[in-house]
Amino acid sequence: MSISFKPSHLARYKDIAWLLFKYGRTELVDAAGLEDTGNPNGHAVPKPAASPEAKELAIDLEKMGPVFIKIGQLLSTRPDLLPVPFTEALARLQDKVAPFPFEEVEKIVSTELGMRLSRAFSSFDPVPISAASLGQVHHAAMRDGRPVAVKVQRPGIREKMVDDLDSLQEVAEFFDHHSQMGKRYEFEKMLAEFRKTLLHELDYRLESQNLRTLGANLAQFKRIVVPQPIEDYTTSRVLTMEYVGGHKITTLGPLAKMEMDGSELAEELFKAYLKQILVDGFFHADPHPGNILLTDDSSIALIDLGMVGRLSPRLQESLLLILLAVSEGRGEDAADQMVAISEKKDEFDQKAFTRLVVELVGQNRGRTLQQISMGKIVLEMNKMAVDSGVRVPMEMATLAKTLLNLDEAGRTLDPKFDPNESIRSNATSIMRRRMTSGITTGSLYAGIMEAKELIRHMPGKVSKILDAVANNEIKIAVDALDETKLMSGFQKVANRITVGLVLAALIIGAALLMRVETPLKIFGYPGMAIILFLIAAAGGIILLLQILFYDERP
Repeated sequence: MSISFKPSHLARYKDIAWLLFKYGRTELVDAAGLEDTGNPNGHAVPKPAASPEAKELAIDLEKMGPVFIKIGQLLSTRPDLLPVPFTEALARLQDKVAPFPFEEVEKIVSTELGMRLSRAFSSFDPVPISAASLGQVHHAAMRDGRPVAVKVQRPGIREKMVDDLDSLQEVAEFFDHHSQMGKRYEFEKMLAEFRKTLLHELDYRLESQNLRTLGANLAQFKRIVVPQPIEDYTTSRVLTMEYVGGHKITTLGPLAKMEMDGSELAEELFKAYLKQILVDGFFHADPHPGNILLTDDSSIALIDLGMVGRLSPRLQESLLLILLAVSEGRGEDAADQMVAISEKKDEFDQKAFTRLVVELVGQNRGRTLQQISMGKIVLEMNKMAVDSGVRVPMEMATLAKTLLNLDEAGRTLDPKFDPNESIRSNATSIMRRRMTSGITTGSLYAGIMEAKELIRHMPGKVSKILDAVANNEIKIAVDALDETKLMSGFQKVANRITVGLVLAALIIGAALLMRVETPLKIFGYPGMAIILFLIAAAGGIILLLQILFYDERP
């Protein structure tokens, strides 16, 4: 590991060391397994009488800047890394900060668009609608009068974040080599994934593409609105998109909630997310209530698509089976599916993991609808998997956090909303869409071409197999089988074949003797032929009874 002596890195080392000193003697470190870090003798560090409250960690990370705010938001999805009180505190972490001056906004927009602000827009509100750690949003109007929202990136934010990420990379290397938790969770790999996600979020062209993709995927949902980008006015640092008027669902008063159809909106939102996750494999990964607007025409608008998730078809299928198993109380099936998509370590204890998942699912079966949270259940299953020695795919943590936020948003719209019932009721349509979504012109042509190649090459492949059989060149490699049972089975097969050949010979011989006249007659037919027929019939019946009543069943 190499330590950088850049002043900015040294300042970050100091900040991180201060965090570890402040929280390093609390249950946070006990749960993480970091108590051996920095303590060469391995002795436990004495704890103070009272631990700092979990919400202080969120406040401290907020003070340290945008990278650490994003890290806090990421850690809120990982109950396998932090105790539950800390993840709940970080889940409420806000990245609202003071806006930067309008002069900087004007300079950035003019530079990025290649024209003065007054030429690009007929009006541009200097007071931002909202300001966050990465950028801020202004209301404006195009030259043709269309209202738009313009998202402008903070000046110098990319360079600052890259510098902070480099500092964290060195810290991650240290923990990976000097702590049990680092060796277990591999922070370097985790940080590499975080770096990629964060840098993608800083490129507004990618967010523009996300808006177009999600808008097309959800076109069938008439009450779901995704603002579309204005391509000619979008760059890596400026995103211009349609303006959607409305209010965040968290700010709605009791009267507004009474006037809207909350149950229908919650169901529409949940169905849209089930399609995103289980059919499209592309989903808005940050659907907390603050990112969901109730529009003026009582529709739901999804905003802020800087963070999205992607799922492979195999992971989609496994996730659907997990959700159905949890919603129906089948803990063992949910555990089996979780193991199937994960990487098992040497110390993995499948029986212990299955028992924990069955208990978790069983506990939730007895709860009321308002107490059940699919997101929390999936998060808990992630934690149980890691504790049992399974490396869960990174997508599962993002997905669990998405479901957690979706549960909260659904219940904000309708306190009686039941996500489990929605999953069960929509399972059939989801499966139908999954099957039909894979049938495209390209896939049909590909299947035809593969069938053509199979037919064309089959004679040659069959010829090679027959040559190998004739030359005694075929070898069968058998692994994890009982050789005694295998040989016994082969012997039984050989005996059956031999008996079958003998019976067939008796029947053929009897048929030939039917044309030979002899003094011995049975039923008016040649006696020897009838005797052979009876022997063959008796042997066939005995063989059939032995197969039906004495052969082992799988």
